[in-house]
Amino acid sequence: MNTVTAQAPRTLIADDQPDVLAALRLLLKGAGFQTEAADSPAAVLKAIEQERFDLVLMDLNYARDTTSGKEGLDLISRIQALDDELPIVVMTAWATVDLAVESMRLGVRDFVQKPWENSRLLRKLRTHIEQGQARRRRHDREHQLKVELNEAREIQRGLMPRRMPHLTGFNLASAWQPAHDVSGDYLAAFKLNESHAALCVADVAGKGFPAALLMSNMQAALTSFASENFAPGELCSKLNRIMCGNTPLRKFITCFYGDLDVSNRKLKFTNAGHNPPMLMRANGECIRLDEGGPVIGAFCESRYNQQEIQLREGDKLLLFTDGVTEAREASGEEFGEHRLQECLRSYRGSNAAELRTKILSEVNQFCAGDFEDDATLMVVITE
Repeated sequence: MNTVTAQAPRTLIADDQPDVLAALRLLLKGAGFQTEAADSPAAVLKAIEQERFDLVLMDLNYARDTTSGKEGLDLISRIQALDDELPIVVMTAWATVDLAVESMRLGVRDFVQKPWENSRLLRKLRTHIEQGQARRRRHDREHQLKVELNEAREIQRGLMPRRMPHLTGFNLASAWQPAHDVSGDYLAAFKLNESHAALCVADVAGKGFPAALLMSNMQAALTSFASENFAPGELCSKLNRIMCGNTPLRKFITCFYGDLDVSNRKLKFTNAGHNPPMLMRANGECIRLDEGGPVIGAFCESRYNQQEIQLREGDKLLLFTDGVTEAREASGEEFGEHRLQECLRSYRGSNAAELRTKILSEVNQFCAGDFEDDATLMVVITE
């Protein structure tokens, strides 16, 4: 394969005059360009549909309309509809300079007057080809990044529970809403055995891809430790030691982890620096679950206390990340924990999915749907 030929810029020359086409092809070939000729708008469009070019050098007037340039202006729009990154340079006579200016308003990169000066024409073509190739590379990188982010989001979505486990005597629902393509939030609810289930919500300091990578690392470690039936305090201690070796400077993870004894309706938990979940009793009393220790990933020797609490019929337990309470309205005021608590208190039903939707609806209305941070929550209602 001829490497020089493969790398030579591909230029489509469009003109209805055979002698002009021949002269331009000869000039460009001698300067190292690959060329293809088209003698009508239809031929131009067909060539662009079939191949990828680095530049189009085109006349504005064709046999059907040799004076107004309308056919050429229409062709410019149709080329851009096929390939909006393709640089277009138009050729025009002295008498139609105004037409060339009009074409540049449509997005043409430059124009060349007939008769042309060879060296000046080649300089212009090389400049616009280089700029066009740079735009294509940037566009291709952006497209590839978007594809990768979409894939990453789907992978991360697969780490989240597709459905809540069925736990006798409890009704569960959850929501995970990334502020960007991927999230630093995590939630999980899964059975440890026939009588116990794990409840977890966590949040990495920061947003986007770095936070998502760190969270996926934590999720793998947590799932592994949970399968060994460690008590919440011991599990978080082990998790912290692992994550201290994987967490960059100035990054950390907040985490709430609970072991729910389904048959006895008891929740044993530890809180590693996370927003304390709200346990709303049927009588309107709100208990905050804050017993535990420091954030995960910051201090390797951290220890975590744990607490056990009895759940009662009608209790509503809400686990959440700060993206819920820190959602802001236009004035900058946050939704806050007080509003969240009142939303929880005012709900008199027993359907966790209904309560989840109510909370999200109120927060979304408050901030007009403009979430600055990932928002995640889990609702557990004791039946």
